[in-house]
Amino acid sequence: MLELAAASITFVFTTVLTIAGVGAAFILIPVFDAMGYGIREAMAVALLLNSIAMVFASVRFARKGLIEFRTAIPILIVATVLSPVGAYTAQMVPEVPLRWMFVGFLLFAAVMMLFYHAKAREAHRASIWSLVITGGWVGALAGFIGGLLGVGGGNIIVPVLVWLGFNPKRASGTTAFIVIFSSFSGFLGHATLGAINWILLGAAAVGSVGGALLGAYLMTDRMNRSQVKLAIGVVLLFIAAHMIWKLVR
Repeated sequence: MLELAAASITFVFTTVLTIAGVGAAFILIPVFDAMGYGIREAMAVALLLNSIAMVFASVRFARKGLIEFRTAIPILIVATVLSPVGAYTAQMVPEVPLRWMFVGFLLFAAVMMLFYHAKAREAHRASIWSLVITGGWVGALAGFIGGLLGVGGGNIIVPVLVWLGFNPKRASGTTAFIVIFSSFSGFLGHATLGAINWILLGAAAVGSVGGALLGAYLMTDRMNRSQVKLAIGVVLLFIAAHMIWKLVR
């Protein structure tokens, strides 16, 4: 019965967050923990669910031409390198003020997403060096801050790409592709400790795949540019509210 509830919750959150391309691990971890699963088990399962969901979503995004691979690859590489640097820096900086700063960033990004209209920029028309430079500094920002605060880099990548003028659908699709690798890397770290609940994983994976397919379908075929921006803005506000709740409780 508990696994059925986990699968249903996973389906709902994965559907909504796939639209934004950020993955649902950040909310599934505390949910699974509250349901009685150990925090390490929750982290391992949620991160792997992120990868599984974004694989299925990315297949559809790629078929629709919504993944800017020339932008995604530099982000992947640089974020992977700088994430450990951010994690190391976090040991020397007070955590609570940093998390409040990130909440401020999320609120700012949400407002920008909801009300700011950037000049359109199509990545396929940009030079390869321009995309490498853009991907490099976005990856540096996402990797360092993600490692510093222990949050998913997708929360940073999506609003930054939209702010730069990328089509919101392409920003979400590109970020979803990146999340596959960043989440799987985190999962491997927990898997080496043996913290995997296979029963929970099997049940939740069904909800994760179903949610990813539905979310990707809604984003590509049922939602326009403005609706996707609205969805991303709401998701960012939800993430910010979730972090504020954890900070003040």
